[in-house]
Amino acid sequence: MDELRGTEILRHKAADSGWVAAPGQRPGVDEAIDRHIQEHFGPVDYVVHEIIGHHATVHVYVVAPTTERPYLTLVTSGMSELPMAVPEELGITPYTELMLALPANWPLPGTADPDAPGAWPIRLLKQTARMPHEYATWLGIWHSVPNGDPAEPYAPGTSFAGVVVTPMLNVPPEARVIEVGDGTTIDLLALIPLHADEMKLKLSRGTDALIAGLDRGKVSELLDPDRPSFA
Repeated sequence: MDELRGTEILRHKAADSGWVAAPGQRPGVDEAIDRHIQEHFGPVDYVVHEIIGHHATVHVYVVAPTTERPYLTLVTSGMSELPMAVPEELGITPYTELMLALPANWPLPGTADPDAPGAWPIRLLKQTARMPHEYATWLGIWHSVPNGDPAEPYAPGTSFAGVVVTPMLNVPPEARVIEVGDGTTIDLLALIPLHADEMKLKLSRGTDALIAGLDRGKVSELLDPDRPSFA
């Protein structure tokens, strides 16, 4: 019988023991990300800036609801400051940015205060974007990350305790890759928060079982804070 896909638990150790200053973005990449967001998601309403970052300076762009996308869209800029440690044999770009979408009435703070009400999706994007650089690893489609060990809810009032990286569903194919003028490509991937038992399902029965559950619930990158578990 084949080994179940996605059942491995990898516990990484930090690549550095202290603070590592972010190198800053490569020329032209910020502009390419800006253009991509404007073209595929809408005008940027505001940016939750990070002044100094550990390994990478991760900003979160917030796009207000539009007629075509009647919900908030959050996109990172800064994860792609550094290449991830992607195994060469996979043949995929080592550069990635992340996104998720929130209901239009989500109480999203306009600052980087991690303790503000409604701030946990911003914190989730920043922490996940920094993780592969902090631990000299990589994140790709269907990789999952628990919120601690053991996993705990991201904030009071929510039972989401982990996240899985997925392709975006509510976009055309061309929105999934950011093209930089120097020939670099950046994958734009979605984060889907998971309930604790959905995380356990992936570890016990594999990625395909999790995908089947999320498909059954029609779960996408648009977060439904009240959705049930589909484990």
